[in-house]
Amino acid sequence: MMKTITMALFLCLLTACGKKAEQRTPMSYAFDKMPTSSKSDYDLEDIRKSGELVVATISGPETYYEHHGVSLGFHYALIENFAESEGLKVRIEIASDTISLLNLLKTGEADIAAFPLTRQAVQEEGLTAVTSNEKRQKTWAIKNSSKELAKAIKAWYKKDKEIEIRKRIAERSKKSRRIRNKPRAVYLSRSRGIISIYDDLFKQASSITGWDWKLLAAQCYQESAFDPNATSWAGAEGLMQLMPGTAQELGLTPAEINHPDKNVFAAARYIKKLNGSFADIRDNGERIKFILAAYNGGALHIRDAMALARKYGKNAHLWDDVVQFVLGLQNPQYYRDPIVKRGYMIGSETADYVASVLERWRGYGGNIAYHPSFATETPQSNGQVLPQKNIRAIRKNKYSSGVRILHPEDPELHQMNISSQ
Repeated sequence: MMKTITMALFLCLLTACGKKAEQRTPMSYAFDKMPTSSKSDYDLEDIRKSGELVVATISGPETYYEHHGVSLGFHYALIENFAESEGLKVRIEIASDTISLLNLLKTGEADIAAFPLTRQAVQEEGLTAVTSNEKRQKTWAIKNSSKELAKAIKAWYKKDKEIEIRKRIAERSKKSRRIRNKPRAVYLSRSRGIISIYDDLFKQASSITGWDWKLLAAQCYQESAFDPNATSWAGAEGLMQLMPGTAQELGLTPAEINHPDKNVFAAARYIKKLNGSFADIRDNGERIKFILAAYNGGALHIRDAMALARKYGKNAHLWDDVVQFVLGLQNPQYYRDPIVKRGYMIGSETADYVASVLERWRGYGGNIAYHPSFATETPQSNGQVLPQKNIRAIRKNKYSSGVRILHPEDPELHQMNISSQ
């Protein structure tokens, strides 16, 4: 009997609470909390509210790729221009083929497919073709429900829009073939073993990287020719050509990026980070090549090349095997492979970069076959550089034979600095 009364009271209280809750939360409030549109009718106004245009594409030299941290490609440049006209940022979703590309659009995971598709293929998938010229055979695609987006694209896509964008790309391409810097000699004094006025910085930074300081010097020459004010077309700056985003991640402010020691030490920290990223490559001599490649071309692109090497029965931890696929990532057969995540890359530049840095390092007396840390000298707290013990001497070559390396404390170096002023 007692249990029955208790249960009745509980149900009564529950009902009363439910009625009060209904009074506090009218139906109009509940509907206000629901999304204003579903994926099926998500249109330009919703995109504007999000501040982001989600673009599906397939990687390629004409469509979209990343180079030195910069997004490139003709179709990317076009869609970025449209997004800017609407005050929007662009987020790219990479598809491996046209089927997955159109699925991203149909499922609402992308707002537009910015890739040259045949008008027939777009219509067969129940989507809308969007170009300024109805006779055009290739087109972008959007959902049929995105009517306002279609109107905006048509209004933006003027007659000379493609010509305008291609002119911009051509100008950028001209800049990409040069670095704005002052030429420097490969050696400041070959007879005295002085590579540059920044040798002491490279020696100190070698304690961070574990590399021979002359390898850092060789890399610096390749990056900027020892010009601390060098600026690339992509916006990389300083002795070691750090991109602004990378510099910020490494703790540098825009005002510090051209400061020689801050730039070199930040680059050394980045190299150390890359060393950890490629720790699965047990052979130190091989790992250094992968780190240099990642420094130039991006770690994820190099991982793509390694995945391809593995797929085709090559050694993914051997640079001579992997570099074939770094070059291969310029070919659709490889950069559109489903295992490739980052798509197209200018692999020839990265392959040449690694080869050039290593060749210059050998010219400075370096040899990749020796000490695992690659370091032949260790900077000490008193500013002097003392040889490490139990390290096999590097074989001399025509450049290093009979050379004595001068240190910052040497009077001879001081006299040279005075005489050069």
